[in-house]
Amino acid sequence: MSEWQRVREGVLAFALGLPEAYEDHPWGETVVKVNKKVFVFLGVDDPAGKWTPGFTVKLLSEAHGHALTVEGAAPSGYGLGRAGWVTVPFTAELPATEVLLDWVEESYRAIAPKRAVKLLDGQA
Repeated sequence: MSEWQRVREGVLAFALGLPEAYEDHPWGETVVKVNKKVFVFLGVDDPAGKWTPGFTVKLLSEAHGHALTVEGAAPSGYGLGRAGWVTVPFTAELPATEVLLDWVEESYRAIAPKRAVKLLDGQA
């Protein structure tokens, strides 16, 4: 398993550990959803051709600008970039894994219903 695949698996495992999160495979890609809404896109398992290994999250804080400093990172396509979605390649020099997981959690908090966020915060 390559380094980017290990990072991807760690991001996936973390995302699936969030309250009410589940894995889905629309368009042949791996995504993690909460309340039927995607909060992290992880692309295809074995990218080839037009697919570059990476992940996409919704960031509305200063993390948005930080994520865009990663080489190759860009606002997401299909108009999602205007809403704060950022695509970050796994093959770039990435910040610490904890930072990536913080980005996933921020995306989760932006998408998840309040009851799920309360579960995350231990308030339920």
